[in-house]
Amino acid sequence: METIIEAHSLGKRYLHKDAVHDLNLSLPAGRACAFLGRNGAGKTTTIKMLAGLIRPNSGSCSLFGQDSQHLRPEDWQKTGYVSENQELYDWMTGEQLIAFTSRLYPNWDKPFEKELLEKLGIPLKRRISLCSRGEKVKLALLLAMAFRPRLLILDEPFAGLDPLVRSEFLDTVLEITRQNDWSIFFSTHDIDDVEKLADDVMIIDEGRLQVSESLDSLQQRFRRIDLIGPHEPVIKTAAILGLESEGDHSRFIHTAFNGDTLATIQADHPQARVEASTLSLKEIFIVLAKKFQSENPRS
Repeated sequence: METIIEAHSLGKRYLHKDAVHDLNLSLPAGRACAFLGRNGAGKTTTIKMLAGLIRPNSGSCSLFGQDSQHLRPEDWQKTGYVSENQELYDWMTGEQLIAFTSRLYPNWDKPFEKELLEKLGIPLKRRISLCSRGEKVKLALLLAMAFRPRLLILDEPFAGLDPLVRSEFLDTVLEITRQNDWSIFFSTHDIDDVEKLADDVMIIDEGRLQVSESLDSLQQRFRRIDLIGPHEPVIKTAAILGLESEGDHSRFIHTAFNGDTLATIQADHPQARVEASTLSLKEIFIVLAKKFQSENPRS
């Protein structure tokens, strides 16, 4: 399978701090990857290096096999990019900006542009400076998609959007990218909303990639375990996080759950009732974020 994004030992240092350290990642064609992390974890720095917008201090990264520091016009013809602080020409109207941008892309698809306009409900005649944040983000999305890129990079595009606009935005991205078999690499704090979009999950903390696996695999190995009734104290291991006990009830997150886990726990606590439940991606992220925070407290 073709690899669309690749990074090897990627690093970026600002003054005396590593923003990104020894990062390795890859995104196969046709996959959607959620790139998650706490504020300041290194998400935007990584994305800017991948897109060739800033230069790494060490390592390398590429899009479509081309070094990100030497991307060619034909590489950008295959890449759509939307950032949290996307700058648009505010003095133009939406109609004028679309007309201007379309001339930069030989593959601009006018029927597809019309379809996106209908789906997103973008005001065309209004000056962009007078548009709401949601309208500007929708316009930026159209500009990044109407030339049918093979890769869509989204850096916190949902920040500040009201729930309805965010839902419309995500529904459009999900529908269009699935229909066209595009690859997506996106960072976001709105984890609840994007769980339906992600095939894979990468979690970065303090500039280091901590998790990289499919969403299915992640959710299968994370389980909330409840022990109800008389039982011996739970012995903490590397696979047990967030242990809480009150009376005859203990609860924890098991991070290496498999087909034998329940039987093993039951054998260790024969008097208790053992229950296992699945976790959402947001719940998994919060558990891991607390773990990273305890291991790497920030001053």
